[in-house]
Amino acid sequence: MGMGAQPPVSAGPGQLSGTGEQDGPAALAAKVPDFFIVGHQKCGTTALYEMLRGHPQIFMPTLKEPRFFATDLRSRLRADDAERPVDNRLPYTLEDYLALFAPARPGQLAGEASPQYLRSRVAAGAIAEVQPQARIVAILREPASFVRSFHQQFLHANQETETDLRRALELEAPRRDGRQIPNGCHQPSELAYREHVRYVEQLKRFESAFGRERMLVLIYDDFRRDNLASGHEIVRFLALDDSFPIEPVETKPLGSVRSGALHRLTGAARRARIHPAGASRTGTLLGSLSALPARSRTLREISRTLTYAEPASPDPELAIELRRSFKGEVEALSDYLGRDLVSLWGYDSIG
Repeated sequence: MGMGAQPPVSAGPGQLSGTGEQDGPAALAAKVPDFFIVGHQKCGTTALYEMLRGHPQIFMPTLKEPRFFATDLRSRLRADDAERPVDNRLPYTLEDYLALFAPARPGQLAGEASPQYLRSRVAAGAIAEVQPQARIVAILREPASFVRSFHQQFLHANQETETDLRRALELEAPRRDGRQIPNGCHQPSELAYREHVRYVEQLKRFESAFGRERMLVLIYDDFRRDNLASGHEIVRFLALDDSFPIEPVETKPLGSVRSGALHRLTGAARRARIHPAGASRTGTLLGSLSALPARSRTLREISRTLTYAEPASPDPELAIELRRSFKGEVEALSDYLGRDLVSLWGYDSIG
């Protein structure tokens, strides 16, 4: 199910429609994205990215999540630079960002997928300054399922150390005050799990910046059932030829953490590659495991088996509590989108 009609085509794919105060000559002449997949996390945005970048009329950069416009949600900053993000893979300046789209061929629509944009309070306005004709795609998931899945993701990413979801939710308040944040967590604002599912408030920010006619909102249930149909819906929304074949992509659930110690050690190796200035000796040594050649993949699989278990079953009591707390949001979202998500997501049985 989507919300939004065909938007008017911008002055031309890759033509810069607006600039910020610090744009230089290179930025003025650069390509800018024509569309943005703005979220949500844990809703299949990676699969959408992989599907769409296979379309010959679409260009999407190798870096899937530039996150450039979500300046309020950037990773904890370097001590020696109050502006530059910690993650050295991310673009720093507008010129850096626009360079990601330089390989786009003439006539291709350029797009990117940064699911952090939906939650960001500033991304919609910042995108509109650079590309006021942008087309916006969002995909949303049942809130309680989202919270549980996002908690699992943060455990996997070593951004969270509290394996019990109920306890992690209880920690939201002190963490907002900067207390009890896990060591190594460079995205502490993301630990406010319930803040992620203020869907109507988030969508209205983009509506204010671009108008409903330039927005397409998909539902994760539809995508899981037929992601090929969702891909074609986006292609039509972008006013492109949907006769080109799109390869469906399987989405896989994350496992739960079986060994916290092993998981933290392998996480140190990943951080050593992403944030070399802060690499620990342990992380550097363990980096050799993840850098093993293809013939040694079995060792990596053994490591994963020791570290992760099958996805944990949800706590039924907590699931009911979460769904009860989210019912008002689901009702508001149903009204906003004109679709009965209360019944689809089973909230009609929640008192």
